[in-house]
Amino acid sequence: MKLYTVQSEGLAHNSYFLSDGLEAAVIDPRRDCKIYTRLAQKECVKIRYIFETHRNEDYVVGSTELQELTGSEICHSKQLAFKYGEHKLGDGETLKVGNLQLKTLHTPGHTDESLCYAVSDMEKSAKPMMVFSGDTLFVGSVGRTDLQGKAVQSEQAEKLYISLHEKLLPLGDDVLVYPAHGSGSVCGSGIGEQAFSTMGFEKKTNPYLNLGKQDFVKKSVVTELLVPPYFAKMEQYNMNGAPILRGIAEPNPLSVDEFDVAMGEADSVVIDTRLPNAFAGSHISGSLSIWLRGTAAYPGWLLNYEQRILLVLERRSDIKRVLKHFWRLGFDNIYGFLCKGMTEWQEQGKPISHAHTMSATELKERRERYVVLDVREPSEWHQEGIVEGAETIFFADLPKKADALERNRRYAVICSVGNRSSIAVSILKQKGFTRVTNVLGGMTAWERLGYPTTMIEG
Repeated sequence: MKLYTVQSEGLAHNSYFLSDGLEAAVIDPRRDCKIYTRLAQKECVKIRYIFETHRNEDYVVGSTELQELTGSEICHSKQLAFKYGEHKLGDGETLKVGNLQLKTLHTPGHTDESLCYAVSDMEKSAKPMMVFSGDTLFVGSVGRTDLQGKAVQSEQAEKLYISLHEKLLPLGDDVLVYPAHGSGSVCGSGIGEQAFSTMGFEKKTNPYLNLGKQDFVKKSVVTELLVPPYFAKMEQYNMNGAPILRGIAEPNPLSVDEFDVAMGEADSVVIDTRLPNAFAGSHISGSLSIWLRGTAAYPGWLLNYEQRILLVLERRSDIKRVLKHFWRLGFDNIYGFLCKGMTEWQEQGKPISHAHTMSATELKERRERYVVLDVREPSEWHQEGIVEGAETIFFADLPKKADALERNRRYAVICSVGNRSSIAVSILKQKGFTRVTNVLGGMTAWERLGYPTTMIEG
């Protein structure tokens, strides 16, 4: 038996390649899925099945893409009317991969169709040795229960409690737990850093598993999690099957003049993927700053799917990584990229814009001259505190809320280290704000220097 974990940065998504003998299965594949065919070649096996734990909300599932490449069969829950797939599974059904048996466990709560898959080596024992727990059980946490709305969240949380205590925990303390997400995912709160766990360790350490049903439901309901707007598109794709990437045009490498013309086309948006300090030094006016790693998640908060995307990169080779990030979120309309980057743009005398920056020390020294605008997530304000007197607006809400800000004031925009605040500064500049400054180092530097913070109620 061989097991590989495939991690997707930014989304904190885990998919799995499991093989035994001459056969293999993939659990919750991502959309750019050639990594699984390479693993199959490496192990000299055929991918027979693709298992989905649920209709994922935070990324495009790559099942139909992988099926196109391999001819493998797609398996998911019979509780939802998926428009693709060969196997509609119910509780207790089994399929085999080599000598391994995967048993379906229906575990509603996060979603009503959620499944987990318990794996046994039938040559040795029918007792499960591992479980792919999807978004039902994470390391140190459990799946969110609010995606069907607050009105039914208590009911969903109760379902999740029953799934955990009647389906997963009875599998045994020595069973290995492989969740669909790790730390940083929007699909749960307080997910641990470890890649996997055991059921026994989770019993001892997971704060959700030591609660009675009433307290579990209460804790689930009071935990506030953000719902990115792109989730709706992901649900649509993952119900009906996403477009095959093979049919999507590659982005064009554009000269300075070609890029300039392309910017003028309707619904075009320029995304600058360089680091905030580079963006601050010079950028194309009107561009949106989303640093390279941030493109793994944040386009889904800020862009709509009709926009025609143009990219400014730090290095030409970054295009491969950026494309994967956008594809995983369902953004396929990447028209082109500035082939020789900002250097060539500047050398041809094209107009550039700048963004002011300051350090945490400078902010402390000039505090009375600035309104501090904290653009982190609400959970960060409540758990970590803010600079005293700071105004708080989540960066993804700025396109709608910026007009409520007073334009004649100086704003020092702060996040944890300066990346999301660079996004915020670029949004404010698009809105016509001219007196905005990015605090590089952000709250991390502020706290390390021992500067005071104040807690706000949440």
